[in-house]
Amino acid sequence: MERAQRKFRAGTVVADKVAKTRIVTVDRTYRDSVYSKVLRDKTKFYVHDEKNESKMGDQVRIMETRPLSKMKRWTLVEVIKKAQA
Repeated sequence: MERAQRKFRAGTVVADKVAKTRIVTVDRTYRDSVYSKVLRDKTKFYVHDEKNESKMGDQVRIMETRPLSKMKRWTLVEVIKKAQA
C-alpha cells in the first residue's frame, strides 16, 4: 500500500509565541458558484518549526505530516522570504 502525496502550502507566520510552533495563515481566492463574485478566505494552520527559524511576518512553505499534537498537522519546509526588520 502506497502513501498518498503530501500537500504543500505557502503562507504567512502570524504568531510565534510558543516554542517550536508557528501559526500560519494561508490565503486563497475563489469564485462563488451562484453569484460569480470573487471571494477571499484565510485558513490558520498550526505548524511545527523544529529549529525555531521562522519569525512573525515571514513567508513560509509548509508540508502536511502525521499528527504531532492536538492541533499540529503541518511542518515547516522552508522560509521563502524574511519579514522586514
